[in-house]
Amino acid sequence: MRFFVVIALALAAVLTAPAQSPKQIISISATPNPNPFSPAVKAGDFIYVSGTSGSGADIRAQTKAALDNIGNILKAAGSGIANALSVSVYLRNASDFAGMNEVYSTYWPKDPPARTTVIVDSTPAAGSLFEISMIAAPNGAERTVVRPRDWSNSPLPYSYGIKSGNTLYLAGLVSRNGKDNSNVKGDIAAQTKYILDNGAAILKEAGMSLADVVQSRVYITDQGNFQGMNAAYRPYFNTSPPARATVRVGLTSPDYLVEIGMIAVHDPSRAAFTTPNADGSPGTANANLSSAIRVGNRLFVAGITGNTQSNAGDGKAQTTEALARIGRTIKAAGFDWPNIVEGMVYLPNIAKYADMNAAYRDALQKDFPARTTVSTGLMGAGAEAEISFIAVK
Repeated sequence: MRFFVVIALALAAVLTAPAQSPKQIISISATPNPNPFSPAVKAGDFIYVSGTSGSGADIRAQTKAALDNIGNILKAAGSGIANALSVSVYLRNASDFAGMNEVYSTYWPKDPPARTTVIVDSTPAAGSLFEISMIAAPNGAERTVVRPRDWSNSPLPYSYGIKSGNTLYLAGLVSRNGKDNSNVKGDIAAQTKYILDNGAAILKEAGMSLADVVQSRVYITDQGNFQGMNAAYRPYFNTSPPARATVRVGLTSPDYLVEIGMIAVHDPSRAAFTTPNADGSPGTANANLSSAIRVGNRLFVAGITGNTQSNAGDGKAQTTEALARIGRTIKAAGFDWPNIVEGMVYLPNIAKYADMNAAYRDALQKDFPARTTVSTGLMGAGAEAEISFIAVK
């Protein structure tokens, strides 16, 4: 009898024990980070690395320092720089593009990761010329380069797509012919269509389609082109469009008006969510984007702002409101704050970084996700912050 009691008690303990979070905080420093983000988070099948700046007098030194630091972080996470899947580079000055590429290319002499590179207004670190973030796979995971068979290799150190498991990370695509690498000029509608047609070709090579895109980040050079981009973008995503953030940045050639980066996941469980209203009633769907897309154990949250008539100009209050809206969104999808593994924050005014951090810390409290923060223009008039997330259960 005692044996069966012991077994029953043990089984009860297992059944009532709290579920273990898959999120593992990665750090290589004994000094706590004063800001509310972790150097990296390992969750599910991927490692999410925060925006990292390098030290040094010029872009070459800073690029080397940042990538060496990320390499050490990935090593601590059971990975390495060679396992990078997707990279985002945020440059302060377009003139540093060539110098960054010169050093960057030495880290991936073959099969470089998918990459997006844009020019931002500012980054939080004083003296920093750029910030770089990354998503990587653990050692031993799939890492397959995807390129349409009739395309040339990119003339720059990035791959058009990298697939790992059921997930495809696409590079930031601009209006360029994949076959001969020539720039294709045109207005915002023409360039948006050309980019999405190219994206569809990359996805097809991976056995996917635009219907599998769960997140997109759209970078435009002129806020006046926002509605023109939307009009061209919308027909490509008729049902449950991906979660999306759109910001104003500079691009690496004056020929380009728009750049679009995407993540696609081939998973029949895909479901779209719209942010509920504060009173719990259903929110109003946006024809251009979903507030969030859930696939399997992951949730991709759109860029969400928090500007209202009563909080104009108040960075902390707007961040608090944005996070309240995000909180309702993730809970509607069955997630909560501890599940957040990666965040992206866009600030029109980097001077409000501390205000944003204060509200962000209050909402997330502990075990902070990886995060990147840069200064860009936003599409919403009067918006002081836009925040997007990835969550994993």
